[in-house]
Amino acid sequence: MKVLIAGGGTGGHVFPGIAVAEELVRLRPKCEVVFIGGRQGLEATAVPEAGFRIRFLMTRGFPRRQWWRWPESVVVNAIGFLQALLIVLTENPQVVLGTGGYVSGPVSFAAWLLGRPLLLQEQNSYPGLTNRLLSRIASEVHLSFLEARTHFTRRDHLKVTGNPVRAHILAGDRDLALREFKLMPGKPVVFVFGGSLGAKTINEAAIDALRRLKDRFEVQVILQTGKEDYERVRDIVAKEQLPATVQPFVKQMHLAYACADLVVCRSGAMTLAEIAVCGLPAILVPYPYAARDHQVDNAMSLADRGAAVMILDGDLNGERLAKEVAHLLADRTTLSKLSTNARLFARPDAAMRIAKSLIRWVEGAPAPVEESAQGGGF
Repeated sequence: MKVLIAGGGTGGHVFPGIAVAEELVRLRPKCEVVFIGGRQGLEATAVPEAGFRIRFLMTRGFPRRQWWRWPESVVVNAIGFLQALLIVLTENPQVVLGTGGYVSGPVSFAAWLLGRPLLLQEQNSYPGLTNRLLSRIASEVHLSFLEARTHFTRRDHLKVTGNPVRAHILAGDRDLALREFKLMPGKPVVFVFGGSLGAKTINEAAIDALRRLKDRFEVQVILQTGKEDYERVRDIVAKEQLPATVQPFVKQMHLAYACADLVVCRSGAMTLAEIAVCGLPAILVPYPYAARDHQVDNAMSLADRGAAVMILDGDLNGERLAKEVAHLLADRTTLSKLSTNARLFARPDAAMRIAKSLIRWVEGAPAPVEESAQGGGF
């Protein structure tokens, strides 16, 4: 059995694919999983580190405000499509899974042209353009949010299965995590991160919040800054002796989650799936430039149901963040309710359900389309 998984660029498109791949190998030890991605995306390092083979093709997005660069993008993507056809032909998979991102488009279309069953996995409450278009030719589309159904013209093949989360995310040990991040036992921990690339707005607010909370409220922070802002933030934290461990990128996310009492983060679908399955209370700061403001929709799906607090990016500052952090950490009842409500949206079996769907298509017995068992969850 061979499965091809296409998608990449950001962790939100890469890690769901890896989660499904790991589940496939668990269910079918002899299953061969091959990824297709771009050389510049996170998949170039994350996939080999997870132990899977990856093949690369050329792909490029269409800059929304730089239309004069579109002809170059057309040429690059045309070459990428030819590469996708060649890869699908040479790898000869029995089924293909697209997880989104620029790479997913040409590979998914090539798979359809060559008669391979095509399954899609959509992470966000507002589906990306690629998946909305490809859904018309896909054999099956797996959604993370029930709300996403309304954005597809064809709905007879939609399944609300949730966003796949890697099993090791739940395997963190708090004591080990505290040692790993050089934190003190007994003090509350806030994990602040703005996605794999970081977020300067969140970094600035976190630094100012730490200044306000220092010597007034016992708290310690794990701060993922992103590569570009790391040295600047690290130097400020060291100079002002702020209670924070600063890292450009946290590779051991399971440990950060294990020791966190509260997280402050963007509201990308992958992040929300992980914090929900871990039952982590969260302050969500949606990325303001996400397509169609889908991160606001993602965040509202939790905030409206008492599973998180949302602060819009334009409203975020050190004073506001310090007040929210101090309030939540001091009010254990509210913190516990946020945690309980977050778990209600978690779908820890999402990777297994998608893996089983892929296996059924290989075996020629696709499962009937099903509705969500829990309204509005992941």
